[in-house]
Amino acid sequence: MSRHLSRSRRAVIDRIRQLPLGAVFAILFAVTSSALPGANEPASTNRLRVLCYNIHHGRGTDGVVDLERIARVIRTANPDVVALQEVDWKTERTGRVDQTARLAELTGLHGRFGRQIDYEGGQYGQALLSRYPVSEVTIHWLPGEPKRQRRIAVSGLVETSTGTVRFVSTHLHHQNAQFRARQAAELNRLFGTDPVPTILAGDLNALPGSEPLSILFRSWRSATQDESDRFTFPAAQPSKQIDFVLHRPADRFEVVRSAVPDEPVASDHRPLMVELQWSPE
Repeated sequence: MSRHLSRSRRAVIDRIRQLPLGAVFAILFAVTSSALPGANEPASTNRLRVLCYNIHHGRGTDGVVDLERIARVIRTANPDVVALQEVDWKTERTGRVDQTARLAELTGLHGRFGRQIDYEGGQYGQALLSRYPVSEVTIHWLPGEPKRQRRIAVSGLVETSTGTVRFVSTHLHHQNAQFRARQAAELNRLFGTDPVPTILAGDLNALPGSEPLSILFRSWRSATQDESDRFTFPAAQPSKQIDFVLHRPADRFEVVRSAVPDEPVASDHRPLMVELQWSPE
C-alpha cells in the first residue's frame, strides 16, 4: 500500500513539473484559498470581491521594488477583480519587467495592461486583473494636457459565472483640481448611461465632499459612502481616503462589506477591498 501511494505522489509531482509556472501558481492559490478571509463562507455566484490598489510600480515605502510582496497582498485579499494604478511595463526603473504579466502569473489571475505614457524605455499605466476572462479592453483618454501626464480610464468586460459586468480602473490627476473635475465629468459621460452594470475603481486623488466626487456621485454610488474610516493614504499611517470603488446603477449592487487591509509597506497606498452582491438583470 505504501509503495502504491509513493508511486501516486511521484506521478502527481511529475505532472505538476510539466505545467506552466502560471498554472502551478493558480493551483496553489486554489488549494490555499480556504485560509483567506471570507473563503470559508458559502459560495455565492452573484458576489464580486473588488480590490483597488495603487501599487506605486511595486516600490514600497522601504524603497524596494517587490512584486512578490504586492502579489501576496492581492492573494490574501482573494479578489475576483483588481484595479491597479501606477503599473510599469518593461521600464528601466523596474528592471524591464512586464509587471501586469508577472502579477497575473503570481496570483493566477488574468491580466490586461493599459498604457498611459511611454516611460524610461517602456510604458506606464494601469492594469486589470480578473479571476474571469476579460474582453473588449479599451483605453479612454480623459481631459488634461499631455505634458502634464494626461490620464486614462481602462475598461473591460468581465464574463463572470453570473453575467457580464464592466470593470473600469482610473487614476485622476494628483495636482490639478480643475483637471480632476473635468475627468470626473468625462467618466460620467463615458459610463453613466451604460446598459452594462459597471464598477469603477481607482485612485481619485480627491476627498469625500470634493467637487470631483460630487460630480461622480451624480452617476455613481460609492461602496464606502456609509463608512468614515476607510483611509488608504499614506500607507504608513493612513489619514484620508482617496481610493474608491464606485458602482452603477445603484439598484443592481449591494455592498456586503468593505475593508482596508493592514499593509503599510508594499506601496505608498493601502488597498481598498469591497465585496458586492450584484444582479445582472
